[in-house]
Amino acid sequence: MPPSDTAPDLLDPKNDYVFKRLFVRAPELLVALINAVRVGEGAPISRVIIRNSAIDGEELGNKSIALDILAEDEHGRRYDIEMQVRLHPALSVRNLFYLAKVYAQQLKIGEDYSQARPVIGIHLVDFELFTQTQHQRQQAHWRFEFRDRHQPTVRLSEQLILHIIELPKADRLGLTERQESDLHAWVKFFKHWKEQTTMSVLDSAPVQQAWSDLQRISADEEERYKALARERALSDAVTERNFALREGRREGQREGRREGQREGQAAVLKRQLTKRFGPLDDSIEARLKQATQEQLEHWSDRILDAPTLGAVFDPH
Repeated sequence: MPPSDTAPDLLDPKNDYVFKRLFVRAPELLVALINAVRVGEGAPISRVIIRNSAIDGEELGNKSIALDILAEDEHGRRYDIEMQVRLHPALSVRNLFYLAKVYAQQLKIGEDYSQARPVIGIHLVDFELFTQTQHQRQQAHWRFEFRDRHQPTVRLSEQLILHIIELPKADRLGLTERQESDLHAWVKFFKHWKEQTTMSVLDSAPVQQAWSDLQRISADEEERYKALARERALSDAVTERNFALREGRREGQREGRREGQREGQAAVLKRQLTKRFGPLDDSIEARLKQATQEQLEHWSDRILDAPTLGAVFDPH
């Protein structure tokens, strides 16, 4: 049997704990990733300060914590860098909220707005997000900013920018633009980290360093335990959300059936009342529409011996 090309013991760098661990321990890799994403947006940066480098191991089981990376470059620009492996409800709104939050938290009360520095989001997602049209399905790297709808060359500001890289698309389509060759290597790392042949031929020193660091992290039993705890917490969150969605659908179906029964019973009672007492006025019809199923059943029993229309609805 030929030797396997895979390295089954390596942790997944898309696990958000492993992702953060890789870049916190080697900020120069974060610089390389930022430059690869922002190629063509000005001079490359040379260093970053990671503002939330601490990782509390006791919180890894908390499904709601975010293990994003907040960094600041030598020009004061802030970065929010995230790895997202699951498509959450209202993902786009969530991303904008956190980006705006990072921007707003720069200034203290009374400080001049001119002191605010740009905030750049870099969100790597392990799913296809934009798929409604053929053109969308052919693009993997998205850059969102404030521009006018009719004159897109007119920018309101470059203070908030959000990059989204759809990893499956980028891997399938390739990043063919020459200036994105470094980003292409990062995509290959995040999608093919287990494949020795693929990784060994990538011509990117930062990516090779990241792969080497991943091997060291994967060999550490404590790191493996933390990564597993994080994966279990995220899997539990998905299970709970799916269960809630299923229960919600079932309850909706039950409620729909109950409402259908109530409406059918109201329609039958309306026909019976009309046949016995003649056309109904608007107030009676409104009363039937708003009645509960229990009320309808009670009135249906009364119609058998009520001498008048009013007697059907008489509470006594």
